[in-house]
Amino acid sequence: MTQLGATLDALLGSVATTEARLAVTAGILLVTAAVGWLLLPRIVRAGKRIVAGWIERFLDGRGEQSIETLREAVPLSFGLRILVGLLQLALFALAAVAILALWGRFSLVVAVLPVAENAVVVGTRAVLSVFLVGSAYIASDVLAEYVSDLSDDSDRITAHQEQLLTRIMQVGLLVIAGITILGIWGINLGGLLVGAGFLGIVLGMAARQTLGSLIAGFVLMFSRPFEIGDWVEIGDEEGFVTDITIMNTHMRNFDGEYVVVPNDLVSQQAITNRSREGRLRIHMEVGIGYDDDPDEASEIAEAVLAEIDTIANNPPPYVIPSGFGDSAILLDLRFWIDPPTPQARWRSKATAVKEIQRRFAEADISIPYPQRTVSFPPETAGGDATVERVEHPDDSDDRSADVTERGE
Repeated sequence: MTQLGATLDALLGSVATTEARLAVTAGILLVTAAVGWLLLPRIVRAGKRIVAGWIERFLDGRGEQSIETLREAVPLSFGLRILVGLLQLALFALAAVAILALWGRFSLVVAVLPVAENAVVVGTRAVLSVFLVGSAYIASDVLAEYVSDLSDDSDRITAHQEQLLTRIMQVGLLVIAGITILGIWGINLGGLLVGAGFLGIVLGMAARQTLGSLIAGFVLMFSRPFEIGDWVEIGDEEGFVTDITIMNTHMRNFDGEYVVVPNDLVSQQAITNRSREGRLRIHMEVGIGYDDDPDEASEIAEAVLAEIDTIANNPPPYVIPSGFGDSAILLDLRFWIDPPTPQARWRSKATAVKEIQRRFAEADISIPYPQRTVSFPPETAGGDATVERVEHPDDSDDRSADVTERGE
């Protein structure tokens, strides 16, 4: 500051008379007013257009949403007025310093300088902090769009992984911006890190389940047992996956209910993904009478399954006799639905039941009720006796039997 005062004294020392000093003062004021009120706004507007063009070329269409949000929060005209006002204030301060030095009052500038320096430092820190926050907000939006474009170009990145990667990168970016802002304001980061470490230990012990869900969310991201839109069964819950967050898995079941399952519970239960392979095999059983021909019944059932439009023809459906039941020979019906949806499963099974029952009736193939035959030795029944008992599933125990006795 002493050198600056000596330089100003050397430049303005030759102005000795009061009239000359008044003339120079008027000239300084006129130049300051002309530059401050006429040139500065035009220079700022021209610089705004140049910088906006650079930003548009650099971002290449990304981050438009965040930029528009910042424009709504802080209108561009308001920001330009603040910038012009700050530059005008700096210009007028320099003019004031020059005038005071001209009139030999530079000691007053030296006395006020510490306060001005503090104001300039605080103002600069505030401007840099606001700039970093705005830049981090725009950069987070740009990162989200970049990860989205990368996910669209690659089949190996799922929607769940895209969401987690976006959140991790955005959080990391905000953490870096926050640390930088704290460094600008001269805050000791060592003490904050030590305090954060103790706070993390306390929170970790108090929120073990939450941390377990968080870790399980990362495990699900890398293991990829299901994706958004898949038809899954997780424990006792079955439905479509609508969203996967770091903490929870969101599902919509077949009753239209919204189900949220914590990720730590998801990782601890068996997961059945019916959409992963792109098709699903269905098993059904039907019983025919022991007097009927199983080969004929199998051919009829296969023909019925081949005619149902919701059942895939490759691989074709097939029917095989699978065992002897209490009252019938069991036929195992196996067929595929493609793509696997609950509607296709229900519709194919319902159609198969109706059509097979109708075609069996036309071919005189019976689908018997459960039956039981009880025989008594002759000495216990007072003669040869055989009791046939036919049970119907809808009758009660004490009145469900049609009993026919034959004896001597």
